[in-house]
Amino acid sequence: MGVSWVATAAVSPELSRRPVAEQIEREFSGVVAWYGEVTGAWWAMVRVRGDARLVEALTPRELRDAIVNARGWPWPR
Repeated sequence: MGVSWVATAAVSPELSRRPVAEQIEREFSGVVAWYGEVTGAWWAMVRVRGDARLVEALTPRELRDAIVNARGWPWPR
């Protein structure tokens, strides 16, 4: 007896945050975004002048600012 992974996933906070990350990825081509369950922060991998940069933010709105200003965004926080 156990709970199926489908039923468990349906109530997972991670799944409820995934649509937000997907929207950010659609807004910014080439960006990979996610919410870190352990860190409690939003993250994105952003291309900056041919290189990659990891940015961290507390909210999706702040993450959008971090992506736009990735070159000068303070990391890590």
